[in-house]
Amino acid sequence: MPILSSIHKGASPVHIWSPLEEVEQPAIDQLTEMSRLPFIFKHIAVMPDVHVGKGATVGTVMASKDMVVPAAVGVDIGCGMAALKTDLVAEKVEDKLVLLRKRIEDKIPLGPDCNKKISATAEDWKGWRQWGRLHLNRKRHHDQTRLWKKALAQLGSLGAGNHFIEICFDEDRNVWLMLHSGSRNIGKMIADFHLNQAKSLMKYSETKPKDIEFAYFKESQGEFHRYWADLCWAQTYAAENRHEMIRKILPILAKMFHGGRPVKVLQEVHCHHNYVAQEFHFGERLYVTRKGAVNAEKDRLGIIPGSMGARSYIVKGKGNLDSFCSCSHGAGRKMSRSKAKRHFSLDDLAKQTAGVECKKDGTILDEIPGAYKDIDQVMTHQNDLVSIVARLKQVLCVKG
Repeated sequence: MPILSSIHKGASPVHIWSPLEEVEQPAIDQLTEMSRLPFIFKHIAVMPDVHVGKGATVGTVMASKDMVVPAAVGVDIGCGMAALKTDLVAEKVEDKLVLLRKRIEDKIPLGPDCNKKISATAEDWKGWRQWGRLHLNRKRHHDQTRLWKKALAQLGSLGAGNHFIEICFDEDRNVWLMLHSGSRNIGKMIADFHLNQAKSLMKYSETKPKDIEFAYFKESQGEFHRYWADLCWAQTYAAENRHEMIRKILPILAKMFHGGRPVKVLQEVHCHHNYVAQEFHFGERLYVTRKGAVNAEKDRLGIIPGSMGARSYIVKGKGNLDSFCSCSHGAGRKMSRSKAKRHFSLDDLAKQTAGVECKKDGTILDEIPGAYKDIDQVMTHQNDLVSIVARLKQVLCVKG
């Protein structure tokens, strides 16, 4: 299936893998404004989970030879997914999901919480060697030791919002561990600092965007390279955060279901979906920014989760050039968090998450499955971007 719709109102076209009538007007307005930016390469590609986002539209893929827009990356730099197929089978775990959720929630800090005890792997992470080179606001954050201690304590923590840890079964009843998290507070601090720097620079620019949220750095600027260094560090921190949680959860599974013997990982998939990477497309070296999108180059594995009451997918990229070799990062919201809380009740939450061991209270009402698009429809819209490798059904979900 080809591109389903396009917008031609700015300097660059916007190609969308969704019918235009399925895209909310605020998202169309955001995309139109983004398309007016200078230095965009060819076009903006928009995935079928598109929805309005803070700063920039979720589901966008933007490429440039020499420009990066901090808001198009977002404040959760390096947010992404991990999925591990284990040698456990459903019959081993399905009767102990309540206890398993408790064990995971006891081990992994949720929401704004930090680790009270720091693991050796977190303390020895090689990324700390670069800590002194980060370009944070030194005046505001003069106590760098305290800042580092918080970043260290949050390595291996989930966060809040739509971040989650799930146990899933595939169609052959194999057990998968899947989780979604990012760069925590330190990533947000880095993002906010550089976005403010970009906005300050834009005040005197002849190519200043109408919406200052789309302030950008050019490769010729020193600020670009400072942002790039911090961005790469935060993306690596986010990936390590997910690895650290995996290192905590696998021993829980081993103790509960393997008699203490290590759980064997049969397949492992990792992907960012809020990030920038240097890639080659159309014969050019480009900075490719994906906000709510996954790299789907040919034969590359990726993860596309549905809502906590729907299924998720392990996929293989088809290398579609028009999408800059990308695909969606999930189902995508069709309703804001505040609207979801007004529209749905706790009874609705219980019905829509039937069969899933999870919280069923007001703290996660904004994450109700009904607030998200139909994941199967999203997959249909992008069948020229990815092929399906495995279908997973969530049976346990831990939310921050």
